[in-house]
Amino acid sequence: MLIDSHCHLDMFDDSIRDDIVKNANNAGVKYMLNACAARASFEKIIEITKKYDCVFGAIGQHPEEAEREGIVSKEELYTFISKSKKIIAIGETGLDYSGENFNRNLQIENLLNHIDVAKNTGLPLIIHNRDSNDDMTEILSSEYKKSPFKAIIHCFTADKKMADKMLELGFYISASGITTFKSAGELRDVFSTLPLEKLLIETDSPYLAPVPYRGKTNEPAFVVETAKVLASITNTSFDEITNITSENFKRLFELDIK
Repeated sequence: MLIDSHCHLDMFDDSIRDDIVKNANNAGVKYMLNACAARASFEKIIEITKKYDCVFGAIGQHPEEAEREGIVSKEELYTFISKSKKIIAIGETGLDYSGENFNRNLQIENLLNHIDVAKNTGLPLIIHNRDSNDDMTEILSSEYKKSPFKAIIHCFTADKKMADKMLELGFYISASGITTFKSAGELRDVFSTLPLEKLLIETDSPYLAPVPYRGKTNEPAFVVETAKVLASITNTSFDEITNITSENFKRLFELDIK
């Protein structure tokens, strides 16, 4: 069984979403987690989880969207989480310092709000981390010491030092299509050292299509390619890595699914 632990089905046009989900199922992707980026997607994601038995959802706000929309309140997060039992995660949220004029203080405030909601609900937090390793490590470590919470470092692209710090907190680390890129040798080296029981796989579709689909719109069916590469670099078979990552997903989200 394959599980795409992070995709954005809400970003596909309504007219093709049925086909995108069908393609995934036909490729062996039995379940998908529709991560959330913006307040504007809250209602849509809940609708999607209700329509498709194989899709779970998350509610949260990407750091860049927090700058565009204004920070979503904790009360609003709680309200939308409570609308569906299939909302099983908080996020994605985090820090993104890749732009020239990012608002560091606003992003940190937004992240702290999401951490608080994750702590109070017990739902895992989906972390977006880009060019912000130092602040991210400091904030997550400090908040975890105050009271623990569960988290996934999604689309991991950082170094071994960052990975080890996240593992020390008990967090999961997710491999995206980036691991298939020719230029990602160092990232593959990092993943080859990580404990199998802490790995997840994802597409982050419609972004980051893996080899051999680079340049095309990514979709959950393509998570197969990331699984192949992850199996190769961890010296496991394809069936082993898909089973391991699926069991990890079920354990993290406390799901009784088959």
